[in-house]
Amino acid sequence: MDLTHGGTIKNARFAFLLKLSVAFIFLGRAYQYFFWDAPFRTFLWDEDLLSPFIENFVGISWHEYVTHPDTDKWIEAVTRINGGVYLLALLATIYINPNNYRILKYFIYLGSFFLLLMAFLEMKDSFYHSAQFFEYSLQFASPVLLLHYIRTTNVQSLERGLKILIALTFSAHGLYALGYYPVPGHFIDMTISCLKVNEATARYFLYGAGILDLLLSVFLFIPKISRYALLYAAFWGLLTALARVFAHTEMELIPLFHQYFYQMLYRLPHALSPVILYLILREKDLKLINPLKIKSIT
Repeated sequence: MDLTHGGTIKNARFAFLLKLSVAFIFLGRAYQYFFWDAPFRTFLWDEDLLSPFIENFVGISWHEYVTHPDTDKWIEAVTRINGGVYLLALLATIYINPNNYRILKYFIYLGSFFLLLMAFLEMKDSFYHSAQFFEYSLQFASPVLLLHYIRTTNVQSLERGLKILIALTFSAHGLYALGYYPVPGHFIDMTISCLKVNEATARYFLYGAGILDLLLSVFLFIPKISRYALLYAAFWGLLTALARVFAHTEMELIPLFHQYFYQMLYRLPHALSPVILYLILREKDLKLINPLKIKSIT
């Protein structure tokens, strides 16, 4: 089937890997929301934004609202409910196919919406740095990309979507590593812990990684070198996901798993997505090269 002139490809490998990628996202976030916390407080404890509503419509003072134990219980309940949505989205991701698409797609759309909301709240908590929002591009948009691919099996759309999402995710990450925005403290701490270097060396390392992230986001769109860029993206994406666990290897095993393993899970798509795109580009190259080889032989 022609991949270069609007053709589609029904390739179970792409669907499986994309499902796996989305499943890791929903599993990691469900684990986080069931056992840890969510960024809801950055909105629900915003005094400038909510105090007029709380004082005029709820009828209590802002101080009473933020210190009342029921407020925190309510926020925790909302967090657990959101975790339940991610769990349902995870199950829908595992079992969805063209036959049950019409029903299960709504659970995945809902999960994607909550991931989008989470990205916005994380951006708000980071002084509205746009890079903080776009760093989650692969997380909140991959479920929608999966639904589109299941419905259409159009590999060209999947290729374009993955290129855009990978570029947004890695370039946003690179802006933080470069120091365009303040370098997050946990970036430095993980680098020091994993590489056993001092803070100055860790900052130089992150600066170099940030440059490579930005270059990668450009090289993805240059056909002759895009596949090499994707190999680097898969390698670096896997390393940054695993670093969430291995930077804390001095802790006991059970607390380590409970506190950091979920952070690795929802970042694994940073490695899987480049792998999927690499396979797509390799498939395209094979479709283009093989006919020429046959013709030269004959």
